[in-house]
Amino acid sequence: MAVERTLSILKPDATRRNLTGAINAKLEEAGLRIVAQKRLHLTRGQAEAFYAVHRERGFFADLVAFMISGPVVVQVLEGENAVARNREVMGATNPANAAEGTIRRAFAESIEANSVHGSDSAENATQEVAFFFAGIEVVG
Repeated sequence: MAVERTLSILKPDATRRNLTGAINAKLEEAGLRIVAQKRLHLTRGQAEAFYAVHRERGFFADLVAFMISGPVVVQVLEGENAVARNREVMGATNPANAAEGTIRRAFAESIEANSVHGSDSAENATQEVAFFFAGIEVVG
């Protein structure tokens, strides 16, 4: 197994309900370490650039509007197979399909307001981490 880094975003629905600590506790209990973290209020331009891969999809405008509706916490997680482990702990995108004990099952309000984002591959993790963090900001 390889030690990896992945991006995690605690979305506006989670920060609005003060769930940062509870969500991070689940991540840490799963063996992931938080090696960088900051709270931001994304601009429209930042959200559009980050989610550019979805630009042609019907949900893009709603996703951007949601992600700029309040502060987010962006963080870098590190651990054995961090990308897959984080996705497992997050649970299915649709909280109705998420397994018991997952973040989305416990905290999501809807398929859109599902509390967390996580990189879906090691390659995307590298790009997503670099989008929000300079190398000097990530400390292991």
